[in-house]
Amino acid sequence: MTALTPDSARKFILDNTALMAPPHVPEVRLHLADEAHELWQRTEDELTEIGLPPPFWAFAWAGGQGLARYILDNPAAVRGRRVLDFASGSGLVAIAAVKAGAAEVIAADIEPFCATAIRLNAEANGTEIEFLAGDSIGSDAGWDVVLAGDVFYDKSFADGLMPWFARLRARGADILVGDPGRSYLPKTGLEPLAVYEVAVTRALEDAEVKRTTVWRLA
Repeated sequence: MTALTPDSARKFILDNTALMAPPHVPEVRLHLADEAHELWQRTEDELTEIGLPPPFWAFAWAGGQGLARYILDNPAAVRGRRVLDFASGSGLVAIAAVKAGAAEVIAADIEPFCATAIRLNAEANGTEIEFLAGDSIGSDAGWDVVLAGDVFYDKSFADGLMPWFARLRARGADILVGDPGRSYLPKTGLEPLAVYEVAVTRALEDAEVKRTTVWRLA
């Protein structure tokens, strides 16, 4: 694999994942890595030459699982509304929003593979999701709800997120965050909505279960 194209991305995803349900969201099926550490390491080794990042799209991270669970259990949060799933990865949360009755769902991510992964996962669940490529931080297309799972893992990234989230909240958008205790989750300005014990991959999380909270920006 020497260059990323829709066909090569599709082949790589299908060759290195299996269609399965995340433990905490059995209603959804995703193309996920069943041998997490092996795929992570092999993908890094093989794709470094063409400048692609690790395969975040191949795993159902704890924050995303918790947020998807909350949306499915509380569909009024998105029903009939325009939703942005920020840093969508596999598209898990976006798919949950569609299933919960959102009027429109846009999945945004900067990684090139995500466009193909999300399309494959949407097809597997009989859903339609629009993909927004590139950095959406600072933009505002009038979304009613912004969903963000596992986004507070990096300080500079987190510092850039909060002013954007605050502006969206100030004009009336709901900001819902799924987080399993990432290092840079803000200490203030968030109110808890639900807490889940989410099964995860020890190879990636150093645990088998992560206590995951869904928060709303106050």
